[in-house]
Formats: sequence, structure tokens, C-alpha cells
Amino acid sequence: MTETPRSISVTGTGTAEEVPDLLTLSLGVECRRPGVDAAYRDAARASSAITAVLREHGVGNPDITTTGLNVRAEVSWQEGRGQIVSGYLASSMLTVRLRDLAASSGLIAAAVEAAGDDARLNGLELGFADPAAVEARAREAAWRYARAAAEHFASLAGARLGKAISVTQQPGTTPPLPLAAMQRAVASEPLTIEAGASGVTAAVGVVWELLD
Repeated sequence: MTETPRSISVTGTGTAEEVPDLLTLSLGVECRRPGVDAAYRDAARASSAITAVLREHGVGNPDITTTGLNVRAEVSWQEGRGQIVSGYLASSMLTVRLRDLAASSGLIAAAVEAAGDDARLNGLELGFADPAAVEARAREAAWRYARAAAEHFASLAGARLGKAISVTQQPGTTPPLPLAAMQRAVASEPLTIEAGASGVTAAVGVVWELLD
């Protein structure tokens, strides 16, 4: 009868940090007007003004994506009349990737100024244009953690660590660095954007053979 080899299973986690080099911006316009034509027309103008500013600052077409477009009637309740249409709201939203973080504050201020009171900022996220290198460092850190833990447990059990029998990559996290969302922006002064450092976390499950 073949004896089942002894083994130990350990999960290791590791984190690597790097300064972000990509800012993803949710930027759009919202126009309330008495008529639907005016609302839609003014929203189109404001959105075009924003994209014009983005392109003037070197943001390429692949980094500008329309992610929302909406036109709706706004209704209110009046005694004796019930629901009535009080106006129309047209809105659009762009997702913009900015690769020059040093110039991002001024660019955002210029874009908001171009759309005036109709501009809306719905949030920013900082991340990595190419996360592969920092992810690899996080995996290496996770492996070192898992091996150190396995060696410790093996020592406590009076055994030695053998070869790795199986390796399973487990879900990790790449948390963005969100900046506070603003429902309405004033561009008289650019808001400072600090990149800081963003961490990537990896997790790995490893089964090792235990030797006498």
C-alpha cells in the first residue's frame, strides 16, 4: 500500500507599491433647459468644448471615451394638475485617461472652465498604464511570504520543506486611489492632484511536500 506523502498548504500575500502614472477621469456635462432641443444642443456644445480642450492639451482619441448619454424630461407635481413637465435634462459623460499627471490639474481646470456651470466632475482614479511590472513584484513578495510561512510550519512539525507540489494564483487587488467626487466644479483655481503611491496586492496558494 502506497503511503500518501505528507504536505502542507500555505497562502501567501504580498504587496508592491509604485507611483501611479495614469489618471482616469470621469468628466461630463449636465444641461437643464425649458425645451428638449435647447438642453440637447447646449449639452452637445459644452461636451464639444471639453473634448476640444482635451485634444489641445495632447490627449489622444483612444484616451477619450463617451460612457454616458442621457436626455430626459423633468417632472413636478402641481395641485390640481398632477405631474407636469417642468423642463428637460441632457447629460453626457466622458471617461478620460490622462498620462501626464504633472499637467493634469491645469488640464482639468481648463476643461471645466470650457463647459462653465454645466461641467460635472464625477471622480478620479489613479493607477498604472502598464501594471505588469508592479504585479510581478507583488507575486514575488507573495511567494516569499508563502515559503517563509511553510518553512516555519514545517520546522514546528519537525519536518523539512520539500518541493512545491502545486501553485494556485488567488484573487489579489489593485486598489485605485479615488479622489473625492464633485457634482459641480469651479475652475478659478486648479485643484492640486497628488499622485502618492498605489499598492498592488497578490495572493498565491502553494502546497509543499513535507520531508522527514
